[in-house]
Amino acid sequence: MKMTLKIGELASRTRCPVETIRFYEKEGILPPPPRSSGNYRLYGEKHVECLLFVRRCRSLDMTLEEIRRLLLFRDAPQEDCTAVSAFLDEHIGQISTRITELEHLKDQLEALRQLCSGARTAEQCGILQELGSSGFTIEG
Repeated sequence: MKMTLKIGELASRTRCPVETIRFYEKEGILPPPPRSSGNYRLYGEKHVECLLFVRRCRSLDMTLEEIRRLLLFRDAPQEDCTAVSAFLDEHIGQISTRITELEHLKDQLEALRQLCSGARTAEQCGILQELGSSGFTIEG
């Protein structure tokens, strides 16, 4: 017998909020399910697998566009996977760049934090003064 799940059951089974499932459908990430005679969405095993795949990709900080690309590869199982490896290398490079940017941000915040110590009034706060000064530069 073919498995059918309503949206709440799919949400429970995949630990994905109903609103997110609807969003993925609207964005074309999750294939549209057939409808029951009462117009309920009826999801099957392919929806469970797809949603779990998407959630794993999201946990790796992939964008919806990146996930779309991977789904195209996944849906062409006979194709060479060299492009998938190249895609992942590109994503690793983006993550490395973000790590460098975040380390720089941390350094800026730590330097800013050094401007205020002890109990002072907000008017005397070195952090607030620096953030409000014309000498404070916005980087990035």
